[in-house]
Amino acid sequence: MRVSQLTLDSTYRPKAEWWIIPRLGAHRLDRLRPDHLDAFYAGLAKEGLSPNTILQIHRILSRALKLAVRRELIARNVCGMIDAPTGEDNEIEPLLREEAQDILTVVKDRRNGTRWSVALALGLRQSESLGLRWKYVDLDKGVIRVFWQIKRLRYRHGCKDPHTCAARLHRYPCPKDCPKAKRTSGRRHVCLTACRKNCTKHGGACPKFCAADCAKHALACPDRAGGWTFTKPKGKGKRSIALPPPLIALLKLHKEAQRLEREAAGDRWKEWDLVWCTPDGNPIDAGDDWDDWKQLLQLAEIDKDARVHDARHTAATLLLEQGVDIRVIQAVLGHSQLTTTKRYTHITETLAIEAAGRMGRALWDG
Repeated sequence: MRVSQLTLDSTYRPKAEWWIIPRLGAHRLDRLRPDHLDAFYAGLAKEGLSPNTILQIHRILSRALKLAVRRELIARNVCGMIDAPTGEDNEIEPLLREEAQDILTVVKDRRNGTRWSVALALGLRQSESLGLRWKYVDLDKGVIRVFWQIKRLRYRHGCKDPHTCAARLHRYPCPKDCPKAKRTSGRRHVCLTACRKNCTKHGGACPKFCAADCAKHALACPDRAGGWTFTKPKGKGKRSIALPPPLIALLKLHKEAQRLEREAAGDRWKEWDLVWCTPDGNPIDAGDDWDDWKQLLQLAEIDKDARVHDARHTAATLLLEQGVDIRVIQAVLGHSQLTTTKRYTHITETLAIEAAGRMGRALWDG
């Protein structure tokens, strides 16, 4: 099984660096025993990691040891000698139709409000929405082509000899007293480049580094690699989705508003051709997108701790309520397996009542 560089950087590497190496790195591979893993997983649970996170760490470790066996570095995969940690199914509660309508009311006159109209109507993944470009939107035919998603690659050395580069540390945690260290949602900030005093965004959005604000900032390598990149979507990859007529009208208004923004920005505008972008044309950071969603839930007075991804579940469930065939929903969401689509659709009270009514008519109304 091959995984993308994005998965390696966002999932495999952090869990290996934060958990596996510090706690198991002192053991030689050929002397790793089942009781070491039992103690390791018990310690992770005691530290408050969720069962699903522990299971994911186990799978990463098992995969690494499997490759080690294949390359004859060790004789056995000790992960196969213990019972794998048990994960748990996360309870997913999609928004009700009335709640989705409340959000659409809130975003009606909001900048980039159509981003959430598309999320609730079409169920695009977050990275697919943020990476959607106008050249893949045909408002005359009422179709969007979901061919790409946008991701931020981990910054790394691009120079030929990293050891002689003054920027040996490309990714460094901000000190605790850094004024930009914490986001409103509570996530921990990690600097990719240093910030200026008047910078409101950390990481790749910072135009330059400084020497004053955060003493622990690493200098930026002039030839560093990483940053925003367009990649193929998950699942079936490319797909075309028809737009509901009301959404076509909203997107036309949004496109005109963005044209005016571009003219007002002048030379400051960065042309990415993105449907939803920052006021200067740059891609929207996923964390900022998350914060915007949480604010919308508050403004719409929705008492649910819904994730951005739950908008996708909501779209799937609403399609099911409208009587759309499950295979059509699969095509809209871009799932490669029908079983995945079934996990995204939820039997609502409306559907249950309708099913009971049909059974009543079948048995008693003859």
